[in-house]
Amino acid sequence: MTDHSDPVDTAVDAVVDAGAGAASGAAAASGVDVSIERFVAGGAALGRRDDGRIVLVDGALPGEQVWVEVTERGGTLHGTSVRIGAASPDRITPRCRHVPEGCGGCDLAHMEHSAQVPAKVEVVRDALSRLGRWVEPVIEQGPALDPWSFRTSLRVGVEEGRASLRMRASHDLVPIPDCAIVHPLVAELVADGDFGDATTVELRVGAATSERMVVIGPNRNGVRVPDDVLVVGADELRSGRRAWIHEEVAGRRWRISADSFFQTRPDGAAALVEVARTMVADVLAEPEGVLVDAYCGVGLFAGSLLDGRTGWRGVAVEQGRSSVADARINLADLDVKVVRSGLERFRAPSARIVVADPSRRGLGARTVDVLSATGAERFVLVSCDAAAAGRDLALLGRAGFRPQRSVVVDLFPHTHHVEIVTLLER
Repeated sequence: MTDHSDPVDTAVDAVVDAGAGAASGAAAASGVDVSIERFVAGGAALGRRDDGRIVLVDGALPGEQVWVEVTERGGTLHGTSVRIGAASPDRITPRCRHVPEGCGGCDLAHMEHSAQVPAKVEVVRDALSRLGRWVEPVIEQGPALDPWSFRTSLRVGVEEGRASLRMRASHDLVPIPDCAIVHPLVAELVADGDFGDATTVELRVGAATSERMVVIGPNRNGVRVPDDVLVVGADELRSGRRAWIHEEVAGRRWRISADSFFQTRPDGAAALVEVARTMVADVLAEPEGVLVDAYCGVGLFAGSLLDGRTGWRGVAVEQGRSSVADARINLADLDVKVVRSGLERFRAPSARIVVADPSRRGLGARTVDVLSATGAERFVLVSCDAAAAGRDLALLGRAGFRPQRSVVVDLFPHTHHVEIVTLLER
């Protein structure tokens, strides 16, 4: 569980990159009417012109008729919604006042929340069937999570000392004196923090412990925040300083260092653990075995699933130095060996269960070969990108694993991002 990108930031990055590509050589087309059919992996809405040609449109919802400005890049038409002719019944006025100001953090803020998860399920269904070659995907909605005041970590830019997010399709910043999706402990830092001459700030809090930390880039000079907040400069981390907070999830306490990955909401981390637990509970009920936690991060899955299982051993694999250090602290009471290694170079032991939570790009062929060599009977794949999940399912299928069911967990309301937990059996 490492090197995950943050959707509030990368959703904007993707639009910026697309805009840059359009400016650097895309052929412009005239505005056209487009009928929107569905969302696709990556967040765009797929629509068709009157001549049947597909257009990928930002800002539109399924079922809408929109007039768009179109550009062509690499043989694909991309459109930006200019006028909505027939609006979806799921279209709403965004609750957050910064969306009309241009904030690009929540790219589905204009869609009724109750409609977001079903739409994401259909994106996942398309990716798993088309890319994963799963003929009839069994896809369930996971535990419902609060769509407001949930984020316990947030990476922001700084404009005149204030926390800011990027505008849609731009590197420009929008100051956000409040944010509807952040935890109250983060909200105070967003509203009152003075970050001086910083260019970037990462805000992290422990919802259960109330510990708070801000990581300031390039350095902490001139930063003013409440006295309880641990302040560390990015330059200090590069020089070897260690800094961390703690969080509690699934009945365990987790050390999370400034450079370590952890999910942006503890209830979401708990939901992922619980879904994974249901998928392997019958095997874990047996007297002994080995579980491999691939991309283990700070040890969330190994620690949560093996807690209290005296006959079971774990091998937790992670490349990030900071996360490995945390995992060794967090798993010290369990029979778990923490290995610092890239998965491509890992020498896999025999195991009964593999849990893998890769970054957004997915496992890839070499890692599938490595993890397949464990001989595991159960494979739980935790994916944060629908297209990557589809590609990984195809690779795992060739390695002899067959998908049984997938659960979509909506960790990131108001964005197109989603977590998918898939059970495969050999």
